[in-house]
Amino acid sequence: MLPKIDGCELTRRLRDKSDVPIIMLTARREESDRIAGLEMGTDDYVVKPFSPQELVSPVRAVLRRTRSQSEPFKERPLKYDDLDIDPKTRLVIARDEEINLTAKEFDMLWLLANHPRQVFTRQHLLENIWGLSDFIDPGTVTAHVRRLREKIEKDPSNPRYIITVWGVGYKFEP
Repeated sequence: MLPKIDGCELTRRLRDKSDVPIIMLTARREESDRIAGLEMGTDDYVVKPFSPQELVSPVRAVLRRTRSQSEPFKERPLKYDDLDIDPKTRLVIARDEEINLTAKEFDMLWLLANHPRQVFTRQHLLENIWGLSDFIDPGTVTAHVRRLREKIEKDPSNPRYIITVWGVGYKFEP
């Protein structure tokens, strides 16, 4: 029911070029339509009308699958001047010294360092590091950033790597 092309044809074309996750949102309720959509290569099929909560579960499931499939290719160590980050061993070396990070501190550093100069809002960090952002105080991100800076930065009050973007969030400066 899209203009100029139907969802199945669009899915087929996308699948020919990419493995991008696809969740089909449609008014077509028939079993044959659902089967056709899934056989074309969609990852999930959600029938309208639906509540936002009904859409969250398939999105999370698709993200879990795609993350676990892509992680082996993205897990190369990162090196920035005097900072080394190895995701396979979860080892961080700053100024030739091994740094002990908590799991959440490492996950935050890895996310930021893996996307240099990209600004992440506190909300985005909560969703990607903690998962359930609705139940966690955004101040948690601020506290973790402060502790992370104390551990990896030469001068935490004048950070070199983890930069505050006032009114927005944080970014990693390589």
